Amino acid sequence: MRKSNLFFISWLFITAGCHNHPAVQSHEHEEIRNQYAVYSADIELFVEADPFVSGKKGNVLAHFTTLSDFKALDSSYVTSLLVIGGKELRETTDTPVRKGIYRFVFQPGQEGVGQLIFRIHTHSAEYEVSVPGIQVFASEEEADEAAEKNQPSQVNSVVFTKEQSWKIDFSTGYAKQEPFGQVIKSVARIETTPGNEMIIASKTSGLVMMGAKTLLEGSGIKKGEYMLTVSGSGMVDNNISVRYLEAQNNFQKARADYERMKTMSEEKIVSEKELLNARNNYENCRVVYENLEENFSLAGQKVISPMTGFIRQMLVKNGQYVDAGQPLMVVCRDRSLLLTAAFQQKHSLSLGSIVSATIRMLPDNRVFSLDELHGRIISVGQSFNSPDYRIPVSFEIDNPGGFIPGSLVEIDLKTKSDREAMTVPVSALIEEQGVYFVFVQVTPELFEKREVRIGTTDGQKTEIVSGISLNDRIVIRGAIMVKLAKNSGALDPHAGHVH
Repeated sequence: MRKSNLFFISWLFITAGCHNHPAVQSHEHEEIRNQYAVYSADIELFVEADPFVSGKKGNVLAHFTTLSDFKALDSSYVTSLLVIGGKELRETTDTPVRKGIYRFVFQPGQEGVGQLIFRIHTHSAEYEVSVPGIQVFASEEEADEAAEKNQPSQVNSVVFTKEQSWKIDFSTGYAKQEPFGQVIKSVARIETTPGNEMIIASKTSGLVMMGAKTLLEGSGIKKGEYMLTVSGSGMVDNNISVRYLEAQNNFQKARADYERMKTMSEEKIVSEKELLNARNNYENCRVVYENLEENFSLAGQKVISPMTGFIRQMLVKNGQYVDAGQPLMVVCRDRSLLLTAAFQQKHSLSLGSIVSATIRMLPDNRVFSLDELHGRIISVGQSFNSPDYRIPVSFEIDNPGGFIPGSLVEIDLKTKSDREAMTVPVSALIEEQGVYFVFVQVTPELFEKREVRIGTTDGQKTEIVSGISLNDRIVIRGAIMVKLAKNSGALDPHAGHVH
């Protein structure tokens, strides 16, 4: 059994209102629910329980969330133990009320303070999570009084049930205190790296004859794929077809002469010198012919793709005359890209302390860190570019898909700093008319909307100047859905809830 180390525990009593459990409608105190939230390294446990009274049955509803993805715990059976004064009540179930939600019923026989223990068994692991401070009262009046004292305020709060959060991309967490240096913003141009781009030129003069495949800028190509032909057929001067046939005839004649000389040499009819001359002529004709055969045919020069990638630029059209050495097209592969940004002179001293960067794609606002793209800084300019007198900085990155050479991206440089700041992910912030808010967790199903004052941002994290503390658990992902649950009457916060 692996016991999970608890890193956050809270327990409180609240009036549940419309969170009544149908299964316990006969209970005299159905409007009262004790709520407990316990976090281990792997599991979030959210418990709603009737106040325990000696000699009375009390219902326990346990919600289990895996912290790796903040989804409901699946395919498991759970054993729950209520331990009071050394006496243990136990119940095991493998049938959830709903996915991730399990119900237990206990009837303690004595008053006192103890704990609820949950042992979770999955296909791959076992966990144990404990809820301390569970009190069994002697009377219902004492239980009601304790519940009223610990009822949390719901001012400026919204109910967002576990069932709702399990259906979306949702998570909670804490702000971080970490080094957060100056952020320098700019725009960078995407280019292919020099080793991933090649200009294909014509090796002969002639007319461009396109193949069966339509060649357009952006078309994908494979290494060794035939693309087009440069044909000199019918031309009087520098006709490659004539040269090819001439080389083929010379090669065939030289080979026949050499074979005949070898036979005659064996019979001592010709001298060794004559055989060497025939062999030399044969080898010379073979080299010329094989070179032409590799790159040309009777139709002309066969243009073959030297790499797998795409056509970045077409420089000729079908039927166009080209000279030997004239560029036909530019092909490149996009496995790695070059980002070049320019920065104002006032940042010249800070550019030497760049530690990372974030890149935002303009069409869809996807944000990547330099580490995510396996990027690196390859150069920081030592002089100003004219005419705008800015300092160029270049980065090499992997292409995750969607980065188009020639387009622009936003880039935020993060510089080294000894200054620490409290930061939260950008996804945790909600902006309303220039004012920023976060949702602070009161319980795993109750969140308080709280205004914060922000500082600088690097596109992924934002500095929080005031409004929350490092001990406040906030919504990290899914904050917009919590906002909609608060503002939209179309979203019923209790829709589909088990309570």
